[in-house]
Amino acid sequence: MVRATAAPLPRFDFSPAEIASITDQLIAETVDTYNQVGSISHADATFESAVLPLGMLSGRHSELASACTFLRNVSMDKAVRDASTASEMKIEDALIELGMREDVYKVTSAVAHKLAASPAEANKLSVEDKRLLEKINLGFKRNGLDLPEEKRQELKTIQKRLSELSIQYSNALAEVDIKLLFTKDELEGMPESFLEGLETATAEDGSTKFVVTTKYPHLFPILKSARREETRKTLLTANDTKCPENSALLAEAVELRRKHANILGYAHHAAYKLEEKMAKDSDRVKEFLRDLHQKLVGLGKKEIEALAQLKNSELAERGLKSDGKINSWDFRYYINELTKRDYAVDEHKIKEYYTMENVTNGMLDIYQTVLGLRFVEVSKPNTWHQDVRLFEVWDNSSKDAGVVGAGGGFIGHFYLDLHPRDNKYNHAAVFPLRTGVDLPDSPTGDGLQYPVAAMVANFTKPTASSPSLLDHSEIVTYFHELGHVMHHLCSRTKYGRFHGFGVQDDFVEAPSQMLENWCWDPVILTKLSGHFQRPNEKIPRELVDALVRTKNVCAGLLNLRQLHFGIFDMTVHLVTCNKCHAPDDDLFPVTNPLGDLDTLWSNLRYSVALVPDVEKAKGAAGFGHIMGGYDVGYYGYLWSQVFSADMFYARFKADVMNKESGLDYRRYILQPGGGKDANELLVDFLGREPTSDAFLDSIGLTQA
Repeated sequence: MVRATAAPLPRFDFSPAEIASITDQLIAETVDTYNQVGSISHADATFESAVLPLGMLSGRHSELASACTFLRNVSMDKAVRDASTASEMKIEDALIELGMREDVYKVTSAVAHKLAASPAEANKLSVEDKRLLEKINLGFKRNGLDLPEEKRQELKTIQKRLSELSIQYSNALAEVDIKLLFTKDELEGMPESFLEGLETATAEDGSTKFVVTTKYPHLFPILKSARREETRKTLLTANDTKCPENSALLAEAVELRRKHANILGYAHHAAYKLEEKMAKDSDRVKEFLRDLHQKLVGLGKKEIEALAQLKNSELAERGLKSDGKINSWDFRYYINELTKRDYAVDEHKIKEYYTMENVTNGMLDIYQTVLGLRFVEVSKPNTWHQDVRLFEVWDNSSKDAGVVGAGGGFIGHFYLDLHPRDNKYNHAAVFPLRTGVDLPDSPTGDGLQYPVAAMVANFTKPTASSPSLLDHSEIVTYFHELGHVMHHLCSRTKYGRFHGFGVQDDFVEAPSQMLENWCWDPVILTKLSGHFQRPNEKIPRELVDALVRTKNVCAGLLNLRQLHFGIFDMTVHLVTCNKCHAPDDDLFPVTNPLGDLDTLWSNLRYSVALVPDVEKAKGAAGFGHIMGGYDVGYYGYLWSQVFSADMFYARFKADVMNKESGLDYRRYILQPGGGKDANELLVDFLGREPTSDAFLDSIGLTQA
């Protein structure tokens, strides 16, 4: 059935009292469903009576649950943010309690036993049905329901505390408000358009200075372009030492995760988490990271030496003394200087050609063309902030395309919230606000629920003299995050838990990473361009060609930086018990107790990424991923790049606008979500097993 009208939209104008009331309602309805399933006799238990109701809950409740918990990331009203935070904690606590329901586990286990004994009945279930039953029972088992009651209660207490720690950690990062004052001379190297976007304040000496924060639109441009080393050092030190209280929260979480895993019979938290991922076990992940480190470290050392030589010569030309090393506050600056010297790439010059409006329009047009979609902007939408834009998504393929909405049907909505403001989520992310699932009693009357997503980012705001201008790294981020939006919108599953990026954690980034490749295509970069003062003037071809040649500049160091994050994550989660032991090896220095996590972070940064940290760095306090669901998951950014590169090289490298490949991508990678194993999705799309050849080529390495 093809829907010819747009579906209704979620609300975002909830009061704190409404959020509290809806939270209680959602929890009560969920508990009622669990009670009904738990009351079914084992003899009468079937997939339809016991498993299906549980599977439908996440999709049915996705809109209201997301609205309540999402607002803490974007609302201007502190009372609403506080109510949203309380809602998330209350929902998490309720889910922990429900995950301990032994009566429900016994019923769903009875269903599994019956189906195992009757292959004919089992074959009546779809792949997604079977996957649901498997995941539900595995979830109960991983919650300790095969353990004695005493141990279960211990697990429950740990899980609730971990939920509290995660929310406290993320709230601290979201609400930190660091403001530094710099003179114009101290910001030497920054373009006038950047300075115009800064607020000013009166310093203690009575002079007027520029106000700089540690938010991305200030932090990264200054680290890349400010000529004065002391300015870069001061700003990065403020950023890398913020939220020191978070380090203790992470340390407590790491120890609780270890205890949790040990109670369940796993050697360590890494083993517990990897059980449900593509990688499966820690040895495989360690070998992947170790192998990549061995391939990259030699290249990285050559690159760091080249940057240090550049620093020496640049400071000598300015009559200044060099310490002869690349510090953390030098890293981005001298990579930028290298691209200007060796590739004639002036980032500020290039940025003039990429306005937010041009990039957004061009990007949306590319996604429409490649994926067979049509976007329609909604005028004067009812949102959480006046700067937010809203788009309808419609299919633009033939009726026999085999994709959701084929034949011109309505697909869903997405919001774009692109600029920073106080108390807003301070990174870039996509939030699923409603899943696209089968829902027999849906309000739309067609048995379907239509997906809604919000992209939240912090790109530079417009100034009095120029619109919002994006540097190339921001364009890459934009493509990546909009890729997550497309994953959510183009997916259609029976159950909400599998929708969109409900795939295995170490595959979730691959679909978006693949789409980053468009940002290195000369035709695409030209299409997205238009000078902010002369809109009809496209970026000169020589600038585009120079930019494309920088793709693998310092690829060794940049990938070693990612390895540092992944190795720190694995190291802290490979601890096996509360007995002290010697380090496993130099790359994974696992000890127990781990000692100070910030010291471990800084030591690994130098040994793995080859760059020393700022003094008294609080790296463990700002690693939001490790407390936001990516624990034992950061390796996945590099792991999934193997698959993203393989998909791009195999189906798009020859023609990035290939519509046939785009529809196949939509059908075989995006549409199934997590309803199938990720390796099966890859084989369906590639027509073969994936390999790492393309990945090694994409980062400038030949296969060893």
